[in-house]
Amino acid sequence: MSPIHDQSYRRFAGTRLPVGSGWSVIAKAGVRAMVGKRAFLALMIFAWIPFVVRCVQLFIVANYPQAGSLISVDPKMFRDFLDQQGVFVFFTTIYAGAGLIAADRRANALQIYLSKPLLRMEYIGGKLLVLASFLLGVTLLPSVLLILLQVALSGSTEFIRNNLFVIPAVVLASLVQVTVASFTMLALSSLSKSSRYVSLLYTGAIFFTEAMFNALRVITGSTRVAWVSITANLQTVMDAIFRLPARYETPTLVSVLVLLALVAVSISVLERRVKGVEVVS
Repeated sequence: MSPIHDQSYRRFAGTRLPVGSGWSVIAKAGVRAMVGKRAFLALMIFAWIPFVVRCVQLFIVANYPQAGSLISVDPKMFRDFLDQQGVFVFFTTIYAGAGLIAADRRANALQIYLSKPLLRMEYIGGKLLVLASFLLGVTLLPSVLLILLQVALSGSTEFIRNNLFVIPAVVLASLVQVTVASFTMLALSSLSKSSRYVSLLYTGAIFFTEAMFNALRVITGSTRVAWVSITANLQTVMDAIFRLPARYETPTLVSVLVLLALVAVSISVLERRVKGVEVVS
């Protein structure tokens, strides 16, 4: 007959994390999970190919000044680079973001997460940081490295002195892209238990609004309706950030308000959908 061990009260011997630090645990676990996927790592590597191409262009201009007439090193170059990275922002958002909350809903893990001393905002913040960190890795990080490379190859800070707004513009434009994509995807992920369905929702939101804009542009003969497209709004705001002529007639303020509204709606959806107990009406 096995002995019965004493199960009386014992003091907790572990370390207690301060309230509000739970988001870091969720973020670290999410990042490790994505890094462990070979297909996702291949996507991240592929996303840096445009950066390598831009590096070659900067090298050519630095060593062959006559090439400057064909390859312009100016603020537009960095805006165009972020535009190019938009396709990788799209695929990274789908791959890394579609299952962030949907997978937890499918496994009924939300009840487990939120039954712990974990705030709802910590949960959302941790999930948001997972996606945002990878998106910044294909937008902000390579853009800043391009600026540093330009300075190193030219051996002068003249470009920076003549364009002091470039670094803040790169940072702000990257944050706008990442914020809109992250909040939109996280909100959609909270609406379903299927990652594939969430991917379709996000793809539909991007392409349907773009198709609607193109149809209205043909009908009205004007680009003032660009505000109906998520992508066009991002492009309009980025043009303004880099102090370049707007490619559409939609006022920048209108595009800013549309993007802010999109983020606000996403936050509202997250607030309603991320709950410890799901209420079925």
